Amino acid sequence: MIEIPIPGDQMLVLEHLVADFNGTLAIDGALLPGVAVGLRNLASRLAIHVVTADTFGAAAPALAGLPVRLAVLHDDGAHAAAKRRYAENLDATRCVAIGNGRNDELLLAAVALGIAVVQREGAARQALQAADLVAPDIGAALDPLMHPSRLVATLRR
Repeated sequence: MIEIPIPGDQMLVLEHLVADFNGTLAIDGALLPGVAVGLRNLASRLAIHVVTADTFGAAAPALAGLPVRLAVLHDDGAHAAAKRRYAENLDATRCVAIGNGRNDELLLAAVALGIAVVQREGAARQALQAADLVAPDIGAALDPLMHPSRLVATLRR
């Protein structure tokens, strides 16, 4: 669990990390450098969930051996709502989510702390608008979760 007192706002109590796979943790189905180490380091503080449409069919092999729960969404065209429901079933008020795509918008808006990443794949405008924080890459998104006091200055009112 991570507790972050935000001056002028609520105390964030985070128990779960819900992350998109492609464009967020991976590019073209391959984990980005540093992601495996970052997820291993966070696993002692947060339950980690990867929610993906698995466009390249590579999520399971790429995440094998990592302390994550993988949820592959069926291709029914309702990925945004399915990602939001996933977080709501965990208690979205205790979740941080990381994503970059248009189908991450509802997830990022529903959780206590939404982080959008802008990497080589880019980021959808909807994801950026729904996020509480925008990071230039996945390392910059994971780092403040390991050092929560860094979020205080950014999120204070």
